Amino acid sequence: MTQTASQTDPTESHASDDPILRVDDLHVSFKTDEGMVRAVRGVSFDVRAGETVAIVGESGSGKSVTNLAMMGLVPKPPGNVDSGRALFGGRDLLTMSDRELQDIRGRHIAMIFQDPMTALNPLMTVEQQLTEMTRLHLSVTRHEARRHAIEMLGLVGITAPEKRLRDYPHQFSGGMRQRVMIAMALSCEPELLIADEPTTALDVTIQAQIMELLADLQERKGTAIVLITHDLGVVAGVADRVLVMYAGRIVEKADVRTLFAGPQHPYTIGLLGSLPNVESNRDEPLAAIPGQPPDLSQPILGCSFRDRCDHRFDRCQNEAPLLTPRADLGGEPHLAACHADLSNTDSHTANANHSENGQ
Repeated sequence: MTQTASQTDPTESHASDDPILRVDDLHVSFKTDEGMVRAVRGVSFDVRAGETVAIVGESGSGKSVTNLAMMGLVPKPPGNVDSGRALFGGRDLLTMSDRELQDIRGRHIAMIFQDPMTALNPLMTVEQQLTEMTRLHLSVTRHEARRHAIEMLGLVGITAPEKRLRDYPHQFSGGMRQRVMIAMALSCEPELLIADEPTTALDVTIQAQIMELLADLQERKGTAIVLITHDLGVVAGVADRVLVMYAGRIVEKADVRTLFAGPQHPYTIGLLGSLPNVESNRDEPLAAIPGQPPDLSQPILGCSFRDRCDHRFDRCQNEAPLLTPRADLGGEPHLAACHADLSNTDSHTANANHSENGQ
Protein backbone atom coordinates (compact mmCIF):
# COMPACT_ATOMS: atom_id res chain seq x y z
CA MET A 1 0.00 0.00 0.00
CA THR A 2 1.39 3.38 -0.97
CA GLN A 3 1.71 5.59 2.09
CA THR A 4 1.95 9.36 1.98
CA ALA A 5 2.05 11.42 5.15
CA SER A 6 -0.77 13.88 5.58
CA GLN A 7 1.74 16.43 6.79
CA THR A 8 5.46 17.07 6.71
CA ASP A 9 7.46 14.49 8.63
CA PRO A 10 8.51 16.32 11.80
CA THR A 11 11.72 14.29 12.01
CA GLU A 12 12.95 14.62 8.44
CA SER A 13 15.22 17.61 9.06
CA HIS A 14 17.14 15.96 11.90
CA ALA A 15 20.21 13.75 11.62
CA SER A 16 19.64 10.07 12.24
CA ASP A 17 22.01 10.00 15.23
CA ASP A 18 20.09 12.77 16.99
CA PRO A 19 17.42 11.73 19.50
CA ILE A 20 14.03 11.38 17.86
CA LEU A 21 12.52 12.10 21.28
CA ARG A 22 13.99 14.08 24.15
CA VAL A 23 12.16 14.47 27.45
CA ASP A 24 13.50 17.13 29.83
CA ASP A 25 12.55 17.50 33.50
CA LEU A 26 8.95 16.32 33.14
CA HIS A 27 6.63 16.85 36.12
CA VAL A 28 3.04 15.54 36.22
CA SER A 29 0.59 15.73 39.13
CA PHE A 30 -2.97 14.64 39.91
CA LYS A 31 -5.41 16.36 42.25
CA THR A 32 -7.07 13.78 44.52
CA ASP A 33 -9.12 13.73 47.71
CA GLU A 34 -5.93 12.83 49.58
CA GLY A 35 -4.03 15.78 48.14
CA MET A 36 -1.84 16.57 45.15
CA VAL A 37 -0.15 13.38 43.94
CA ARG A 38 3.15 14.11 42.22
CA ALA A 39 3.15 11.12 39.89
CA VAL A 40 6.14 12.12 37.74
CA ARG A 41 8.94 14.10 39.36
CA GLY A 42 11.64 15.40 37.06
CA VAL A 43 11.95 12.66 34.44
CA SER A 44 14.50 13.15 31.64
CA PHE A 45 15.54 10.75 28.88
CA ASP A 46 15.98 10.48 25.13
CA VAL A 47 15.31 7.90 22.43
CA ARG A 48 17.18 7.56 19.15
CA ALA A 49 15.84 6.23 15.87
CA GLY A 50 16.04 2.46 15.61
CA GLU A 51 16.57 1.74 19.31
CA THR A 52 14.39 0.26 22.02
CA VAL A 53 14.36 1.98 25.41
CA ALA A 54 12.62 0.01 28.15
CA ILE A 55 11.04 1.74 31.14
CA VAL A 56 10.58 -0.65 34.06
CA GLY A 57 9.13 -0.30 37.52
CA GLU A 58 6.29 -1.49 39.70
CA SER A 59 2.72 -0.19 39.45
CA GLY A 60 2.51 3.47 40.42
CA SER A 61 6.12 4.24 39.53
CA GLY A 62 5.05 6.79 36.91
CA LYS A 63 6.19 4.96 33.79
CA SER A 64 2.80 4.96 32.04
CA VAL A 65 1.90 8.51 33.13
CA THR A 66 5.19 9.77 31.68
CA ASN A 67 4.24 8.53 28.24
CA LEU A 68 0.59 9.55 28.45
CA ALA A 69 1.77 13.07 29.22
CA MET A 70 3.92 13.14 26.09
CA MET A 71 0.92 12.12 23.99
CA GLY A 72 -1.35 14.76 25.53
CA LEU A 73 -3.51 12.04 27.07
CA VAL A 74 -3.33 12.88 30.76
CA PRO A 75 -6.96 13.61 31.77
CA LYS A 76 -7.42 17.27 32.78
CA PRO A 77 -8.70 17.45 35.45
CA PRO A 78 -7.57 15.77 37.66
CA GLY A 79 -4.16 15.55 35.96
CA ASN A 80 -1.81 18.31 34.93
CA VAL A 81 1.56 18.53 33.22
CA ASP A 82 3.24 20.98 35.58
CA SER A 83 6.49 21.56 33.70
CA GLY A 84 9.06 20.06 31.36
CA ARG A 85 9.50 19.48 27.65
CA ALA A 86 9.01 16.54 25.29
CA LEU A 87 10.75 17.33 22.01
CA PHE A 88 9.83 15.20 19.00
CA GLY A 89 11.61 16.21 15.83
CA GLY A 90 12.52 19.48 17.53
CA ARG A 91 8.91 20.36 18.40
CA ASP A 92 7.58 20.36 21.95
CA LEU A 93 4.68 17.93 22.23
CA LEU A 94 3.62 19.49 25.53
CA THR A 95 2.86 22.87 23.95
CA MET A 96 1.06 21.58 20.84
CA SER A 97 -2.63 22.22 20.25
CA ASP A 98 -5.08 19.32 20.12
CA ARG A 99 -5.15 19.62 16.32
CA GLU A 100 -1.37 19.44 16.07
CA LEU A 101 -1.28 16.42 18.37
CA GLN A 102 -3.97 14.72 16.30
CA ASP A 103 -1.72 15.01 13.26
CA ILE A 104 1.19 13.49 15.21
CA ARG A 105 -0.64 10.68 17.04
CA GLY A 106 -1.06 7.51 15.04
CA ARG A 107 0.97 8.68 12.06
CA HIS A 108 4.30 9.67 13.61
CA ILE A 109 3.88 8.49 17.20
CA ALA A 110 1.69 5.50 18.01
CA MET A 111 0.84 3.93 21.34
CA ILE A 112 -0.15 0.41 22.31
CA PHE A 113 -2.28 0.88 25.41
CA GLN A 114 -2.19 -1.42 28.41
CA ASP A 115 -5.96 -2.00 28.49
CA PRO A 116 -7.34 -2.62 24.99
CA MET A 117 -10.96 -2.87 26.19
CA THR A 118 -10.98 0.77 27.25
CA ALA A 119 -8.80 1.94 24.34
CA LEU A 120 -11.00 0.46 21.61
CA ASN A 121 -14.37 2.01 20.77
CA PRO A 122 -17.08 -0.55 21.65
CA LEU A 123 -19.53 1.03 19.17
CA MET A 124 -17.30 0.65 16.12
CA THR A 125 -16.25 -2.49 14.28
CA VAL A 126 -12.59 -3.39 14.11
CA GLU A 127 -12.64 -2.51 10.42
CA GLN A 128 -13.94 0.98 11.12
CA GLN A 129 -11.27 1.59 13.74
CA LEU A 130 -8.38 0.24 11.68
CA THR A 131 -9.34 1.96 8.43
CA GLU A 132 -10.19 5.25 10.12
CA MET A 133 -6.57 5.69 11.15
CA THR A 134 -5.03 4.85 7.79
CA ARG A 135 -7.51 7.01 5.87
CA LEU A 136 -6.96 9.90 8.30
CA HIS A 137 -3.18 9.88 8.07
CA LEU A 138 -2.38 8.31 4.69
CA SER A 139 -3.56 9.08 1.17
CA VAL A 140 -5.33 5.77 0.50
CA THR A 141 -8.72 4.71 -0.81
CA ARG A 142 -11.31 2.91 1.28
CA HIS A 143 -10.48 -0.33 -0.55
CA GLU A 144 -6.73 0.08 0.10
CA ALA A 145 -7.37 0.85 3.76
CA ARG A 146 -9.50 -2.29 4.15
CA ARG A 147 -6.92 -4.46 2.41
CA HIS A 148 -4.21 -3.07 4.68
CA ALA A 149 -6.38 -3.73 7.75
CA ILE A 150 -6.75 -7.38 6.73
CA GLU A 151 -3.00 -7.62 6.24
CA MET A 152 -2.27 -6.11 9.67
CA LEU A 153 -4.69 -8.44 11.49
CA GLY A 154 -3.00 -11.38 9.81
CA LEU A 155 0.43 -10.13 10.85
CA VAL A 156 -0.55 -10.06 14.53
CA GLY A 157 -1.86 -13.62 14.40
CA ILE A 158 -5.63 -13.18 14.09
CA THR A 159 -7.11 -16.01 12.04
CA ALA A 160 -9.71 -15.32 9.33
CA PRO A 161 -8.89 -11.59 9.43
CA GLU A 162 -11.32 -10.67 6.65
CA LYS A 163 -14.19 -12.13 8.67
CA ARG A 164 -13.04 -10.70 12.01
CA LEU A 165 -12.93 -7.18 10.58
CA ARG A 166 -16.71 -7.05 10.89
CA ASP A 167 -16.65 -7.92 14.60
CA TYR A 168 -16.85 -5.52 17.54
CA PRO A 169 -14.25 -5.40 20.34
CA HIS A 170 -16.46 -7.30 22.82
CA GLN A 171 -16.47 -10.27 20.42
CA PHE A 172 -12.72 -10.71 20.91
CA SER A 173 -10.90 -12.23 23.87
CA GLY A 174 -8.57 -10.04 25.90
CA GLY A 175 -5.53 -11.32 24.05
CA MET A 176 -7.20 -10.85 20.68
CA ARG A 177 -8.15 -7.27 21.57
CA GLN A 178 -4.53 -6.63 22.43
CA ARG A 179 -3.53 -7.89 18.98
CA VAL A 180 -6.05 -5.51 17.39
CA MET A 181 -4.49 -2.64 19.35
CA ILE A 182 -1.04 -3.64 18.12
CA ALA A 183 -2.30 -3.83 14.53
CA MET A 184 -3.74 -0.31 14.85
CA ALA A 185 -0.51 1.06 16.30
CA LEU A 186 1.61 -0.41 13.51
CA SER A 187 -0.74 0.44 10.64
CA CYS A 188 0.91 3.74 9.73
CA GLU A 189 4.47 2.57 10.49
CA PRO A 190 5.21 5.36 12.99
CA GLU A 191 8.67 6.75 13.69
CA LEU A 192 8.10 6.29 17.43
CA LEU A 193 6.10 3.51 19.03
CA ILE A 194 5.18 3.64 22.72
CA ALA A 195 4.27 0.13 23.85
CA ASP A 196 2.66 -0.04 27.31
CA GLU A 197 2.78 -3.68 28.44
CA PRO A 198 2.14 -4.80 24.83
CA THR A 199 2.24 -8.55 25.48
CA THR A 200 0.70 -8.82 28.96
CA ALA A 201 -2.48 -10.65 27.89
CA LEU A 202 -0.77 -12.91 25.35
CA ASP A 203 0.64 -16.42 25.65
CA VAL A 204 4.39 -16.86 25.24
CA THR A 205 4.16 -18.00 21.61
CA ILE A 206 2.18 -14.94 20.54
CA GLN A 207 4.43 -12.75 22.71
CA ALA A 208 7.40 -13.92 20.67
CA GLN A 209 5.55 -13.30 17.40
CA ILE A 210 4.58 -9.76 18.44
CA MET A 211 8.09 -8.87 19.59
CA GLU A 212 9.44 -10.26 16.30
CA LEU A 213 6.94 -8.09 14.42
CA LEU A 214 8.08 -5.00 16.33
CA ALA A 215 11.72 -5.89 15.65
CA ASP A 216 10.96 -6.26 11.94
CA LEU A 217 9.30 -2.83 11.83
CA GLN A 218 12.27 -1.39 13.66
CA GLU A 219 14.74 -2.93 11.20
CA ARG A 220 12.81 -1.87 8.09
CA LYS A 221 11.76 1.63 9.12
CA GLY A 222 14.21 2.61 11.86
CA THR A 223 11.31 2.88 14.30
CA ALA A 224 12.18 3.96 17.83
CA ILE A 225 10.38 2.01 20.56
CA VAL A 226 9.65 2.97 24.15
CA LEU A 227 8.72 -0.27 25.92
CA ILE A 228 6.88 0.10 29.23
CA THR A 229 6.91 -3.16 31.13
CA HIS A 230 7.48 -5.00 34.37
CA ASP A 231 8.68 -8.12 32.51
CA LEU A 232 12.45 -8.12 32.86
CA GLY A 233 12.67 -11.21 30.66
CA VAL A 234 11.25 -9.23 27.73
CA VAL A 235 13.56 -6.33 28.56
CA ALA A 236 16.63 -8.57 28.47
CA GLY A 237 15.65 -9.89 25.06
CA VAL A 238 14.70 -6.73 23.16
CA ALA A 239 15.89 -3.53 24.87
CA ASP A 240 18.99 -1.51 24.02
CA ARG A 241 18.79 0.75 27.07
CA VAL A 242 16.84 0.55 30.32
CA LEU A 243 15.35 3.23 32.56
CA VAL A 244 14.30 2.08 36.04
CA MET A 245 11.56 4.20 37.62
CA TYR A 246 10.57 4.37 41.26
CA ALA A 247 8.16 6.80 42.96
CA GLY A 248 7.93 9.06 39.92
CA ARG A 249 11.64 9.33 39.24
CA ILE A 250 14.26 7.55 37.17
CA VAL A 251 16.62 5.90 39.65
CA GLU A 252 18.90 4.08 37.19
CA LYS A 253 19.85 4.34 33.49
CA ALA A 254 22.14 2.01 31.59
CA ASP A 255 22.45 -0.10 28.48
CA VAL A 256 20.72 -3.42 28.98
CA ARG A 257 23.82 -5.61 29.34
CA THR A 258 25.45 -3.28 31.84
CA LEU A 259 22.31 -3.02 33.94
CA PHE A 260 21.74 -6.77 34.15
CA ALA A 261 25.43 -7.48 34.81
CA GLY A 262 25.92 -4.85 37.49
CA PRO A 263 22.88 -2.91 38.75
CA GLN A 264 23.83 0.09 40.87
CA HIS A 265 20.58 0.98 42.64
CA PRO A 266 19.10 -1.10 45.48
CA TYR A 267 15.68 -1.08 43.84
CA THR A 268 17.06 -2.47 40.58
CA ILE A 269 19.01 -5.06 42.54
CA GLY A 270 15.78 -6.04 44.28
CA LEU A 271 13.90 -6.35 40.99
CA LEU A 272 16.57 -8.59 39.48
CA GLY A 273 16.89 -10.58 42.68
CA SER A 274 13.18 -11.37 42.62
CA LEU A 275 13.41 -13.09 39.24
CA PRO A 276 13.04 -16.89 39.35
CA ASN A 277 16.23 -18.74 38.47
CA VAL A 278 16.23 -22.13 36.75
CA GLU A 279 19.12 -23.17 39.00
CA SER A 280 17.29 -22.23 42.21
CA ASN A 281 15.86 -24.78 44.61
CA ARG A 282 12.17 -25.17 43.77
CA ASP A 283 11.32 -25.24 47.49
CA GLU A 284 12.97 -21.88 48.19
CA PRO A 285 10.60 -18.88 48.25
CA LEU A 286 11.22 -16.15 45.71
CA ALA A 287 12.96 -13.05 47.02
CA ALA A 288 10.77 -9.98 47.42
CA ILE A 289 11.27 -6.30 48.11
CA PRO A 290 9.54 -5.62 51.44
CA GLY A 291 7.45 -2.60 52.25
CA GLN A 292 5.48 -0.26 50.03
CA PRO A 293 6.34 2.72 47.79
CA PRO A 294 5.98 6.13 49.46
CA ASP A 295 2.79 8.18 49.42
CA LEU A 296 3.34 10.62 46.55
CA SER A 297 0.71 12.98 47.94
CA GLN A 298 3.11 13.76 50.78
CA PRO A 299 6.44 15.61 50.56
CA ILE A 300 9.37 13.20 50.24
CA LEU A 301 12.55 14.21 52.02
CA GLY A 302 15.71 12.35 51.14
CA CYS A 303 15.71 9.12 49.17
CA SER A 304 12.26 7.77 48.27
CA PHE A 305 13.52 4.16 48.57
CA ARG A 306 15.24 4.50 51.94
CA ASP A 307 12.56 2.77 54.04
CA ARG A 308 12.86 -0.38 51.91
CA CYS A 309 16.65 -0.32 51.53
CA ASP A 310 19.34 -2.36 53.28
CA HIS A 311 22.04 0.14 52.30
CA ARG A 312 20.51 3.27 53.84
CA PHE A 313 22.48 5.56 56.11
CA ASP A 314 22.00 9.02 57.63
CA ARG A 315 22.53 10.94 54.40
CA CYS A 316 19.61 9.11 52.76
CA GLN A 317 17.19 10.57 55.30
CA ASN A 318 17.50 14.19 54.25
CA GLU A 319 19.28 14.37 50.89
CA ALA A 320 17.67 13.07 47.70
CA PRO A 321 20.31 11.35 45.56
CA LEU A 322 20.87 12.58 42.01
CA LEU A 323 21.55 10.46 38.95
CA THR A 324 25.35 10.25 38.82
CA PRO A 325 27.82 8.21 36.72
CA ARG A 326 28.82 4.88 38.22
CA ALA A 327 31.51 3.73 35.80
CA ASP A 328 33.28 4.91 32.67
CA LEU A 329 32.78 2.01 30.31
CA GLY A 330 33.56 3.96 27.16
CA GLY A 331 29.98 3.73 25.92
CA GLU A 332 26.58 4.69 27.30
CA PRO A 333 26.95 6.20 30.78
CA HIS A 334 25.65 4.08 33.65
CA LEU A 335 23.75 6.42 35.98
CA ALA A 336 22.18 5.66 39.35
CA ALA A 337 20.51 7.80 42.01
CA CYS A 338 22.00 6.32 45.17
CA HIS A 339 24.36 7.62 47.85
CA ALA A 340 25.83 4.16 48.45
CA ASP A 341 28.58 2.51 46.41
CA LEU A 342 27.12 -0.77 45.21
CA SER A 343 29.82 -1.61 42.67
CA ASN A 344 30.70 -4.86 44.44
CA THR A 345 27.14 -5.94 45.20
CA ASP A 346 25.84 -9.28 43.93
CA SER A 347 22.58 -8.45 42.16
CA HIS A 348 21.12 -11.88 42.88
CA THR A 349 21.77 -11.92 46.63
CA ALA A 350 21.81 -8.28 47.71
CA ASN A 351 18.19 -8.26 48.72
CA ALA A 352 18.10 -11.70 50.31
CA ASN A 353 18.38 -10.36 53.85
CA HIS A 354 15.30 -8.21 53.14
CA SER A 355 13.26 -11.38 52.76
CA GLU A 356 14.77 -12.86 55.91
CA ASN A 357 14.35 -9.96 58.30
CA GLY A 358 11.31 -8.21 56.76
CA GLN A 359 12.83 -4.75 57.17
